[in-house]
Amino acid sequence: MLNCKQVTHLLSEMQERELQWRERLPLKLHLLMCAGCNNFRKQLDFLHRACREYAQGRSDSTPP
Repeated sequence: MLNCKQVTHLLSEMQERELQWRERLPLKLHLLMCAGCNNFRKQLDFLHRACREYAQGRSDSTPP
């Protein structure tokens, strides 16, 4: 079983690369039981989406 420190590391890694099944399975099990890590995952997802949308908005706009 993964501890919270390992889970937060994997969640951060997941933003950059696809996790292997050996990493995903214990991660999912931990997230089912740990509200704190699940909240951390939701916050990372929100920040990732917000940054992507901001970057797309900046590239779509015309220069001043």
